[in-house]
Amino acid sequence: MQNYVNISAYRFATLADLKPLRSELLELCLQGQIKGTILLSTEGINLFVAGKRPEIEGLLGRLEQIPGLAHLNPKRSESEHQPFTRMLVRIKKEIIAFGVEGIDPSKRTSSKLPARELKRWLDEGRPFTLLDTRNDYEIKLGSFARAMPAGVSHFRDFPQAVAKLPVELKEQPIVMFCTGGIRCEKAGPYMEAQGFKNILQLEGGILKYFEECGNAHYEGDCFVFDQRVGVDPSLAESPNSQCFACLTPLSVDDQNDSRYQIGKSCPYCFKTSTERMREGIARRQGKLIEVTTPLPGSIPYENARPLKVPARFDGRTALETFSGILKHIPVDLWEKEFGEGRILGPDRVRIGTAERVRAGDRLYNVSAKVSEPDVATAVEILYEDEALIVVEKPAPLPVHPCGRYNKNTLQYFLNKVYAPHKPNPAHRLDANTSGVMLYSRTKHFAGLLQPQFAHGTVTKKYLARVIGTPEEDDFRCDLPLSERTLEVGARCSEAAGLEAHTVFHVLERFDDGTSLLEVSLLTGRTNQIRIHLWELGMPILGDQLYLPGRTFGKVQTGEVEDAPLCLHSAAIGFLHPLTKEPMHFQSRHPAWSVVSRAHDKRTSRPVFQDSEQSLGPIG
Repeated sequence: MQNYVNISAYRFATLADLKPLRSELLELCLQGQIKGTILLSTEGINLFVAGKRPEIEGLLGRLEQIPGLAHLNPKRSESEHQPFTRMLVRIKKEIIAFGVEGIDPSKRTSSKLPARELKRWLDEGRPFTLLDTRNDYEIKLGSFARAMPAGVSHFRDFPQAVAKLPVELKEQPIVMFCTGGIRCEKAGPYMEAQGFKNILQLEGGILKYFEECGNAHYEGDCFVFDQRVGVDPSLAESPNSQCFACLTPLSVDDQNDSRYQIGKSCPYCFKTSTERMREGIARRQGKLIEVTTPLPGSIPYENARPLKVPARFDGRTALETFSGILKHIPVDLWEKEFGEGRILGPDRVRIGTAERVRAGDRLYNVSAKVSEPDVATAVEILYEDEALIVVEKPAPLPVHPCGRYNKNTLQYFLNKVYAPHKPNPAHRLDANTSGVMLYSRTKHFAGLLQPQFAHGTVTKKYLARVIGTPEEDDFRCDLPLSERTLEVGARCSEAAGLEAHTVFHVLERFDDGTSLLEVSLLTGRTNQIRIHLWELGMPILGDQLYLPGRTFGKVQTGEVEDAPLCLHSAAIGFLHPLTKEPMHFQSRHPAWSVVSRAHDKRTSRPVFQDSEQSLGPIG
């Protein structure tokens, strides 16, 4: 079987009429079943191709007819298989990307040192610096025993690497080398322009050295940019491979490593699931800063707030529907909204008060161009995987669009950060409540997670600092939530007498007449903790709605500068919807919850001493 001939060659020369030349060379290679890459530029040619010997010789014969390309003297090697998968002829600005203006190897380059002369210098132990200009990942496969790597991940980084070289090297001999010599054609003149006085380049690069000197003073193989990955000093294909994820060449030992998965990872780029999660979270945090700077709701805009018509309003007028669902807004204000054309029907066309609506219709209340109040933006992502997101919510920050808030909401922020996914909140937190909050990545995972909430198997712990001092360390409240407290607090139309159960444990009684409680929810009603404590005569410190003396305030969502509502979602525990493994997340505790004693006397477990304790899953 006839082997394939692999050639690599370059020549810096002034070339013109590149487009017709490109077409001609591509057709010639395709006809001869030659594969590889030819780069054309006004500064010259660079090629690495393989094919059967007659066709390769025919291609070289045609190239050497082009003015400036005579006597290309390519480096040759053989392989049993075609090392390239396709044929490309490309027109580029440079035949080797460097990005530095004024470097023209066709006019001037550094002096060249023949391969045998370099071997003689190394045999003699002559003092000089041997500089490897190749990329770091190439050097992993092999290099000269005494060579100093430039320390670059791409040849465009070479100028920055030169700037870091010791100043004393400017007066000493430097022999630079690369795979075939082309990079040194630009690297040498650049170093001379930077004041290095004695620069030489290995003529023909490592491949020419292998051809003439074998493995003398060289350790390992030479990386090549084709499917062979590497060639040994006899120019035969080595058993090395390459990681398609990070491009690092891989030895046989590397390929036998358990971290090597073809097309996915290798020992040099493998990351544990925890490492990958941390990197992903870091990217999300950066995106959160972009989304919230400036706050999206701070720029005035027109907002169309939707209202879906429930079955009980089927066939009723639009005015009856809006005023019946949103009872806290007077009818005369709704009439004004209709009169100003701010109520739209399902087709987004303005409708009148007497318009009949149907169950399932989506109506819209269009606001004038307004900006939203400021909110807290220090959202912290504690955990994420393919199914879940766990965040630390600051306050004040509404979770859902409501009232004066649409874009300045946690849901809006997360939709932007996780697009095209729209995370689904697994439970509720008031705008003024801070702490840990669980989301599903998609509706599918929400469906797998939600039964745990419905069956009461999710554990949720809260911290609350209340006005008052409970007599007992442990107590509970089982008062059903009344229609009055719900309508004032949640502005909803739920029926009276909703069953609700909350368990409390006193962590600390303070001298100022306040107490710190650990709260466990046995049911999950809107504003349940706040209402129960208010009903017990111990309203939460900082609550602007449920006030001391069992009176109501008027503020639903506090301002950023207000004193905080001292209610915090401290921990949540559940089973992962996919793995069924127990998951427990504990948040950072706010300053108002820090207690003086080191342990809870009931359980002997550490309690909230350090407000900067670590975040994330436990157990």
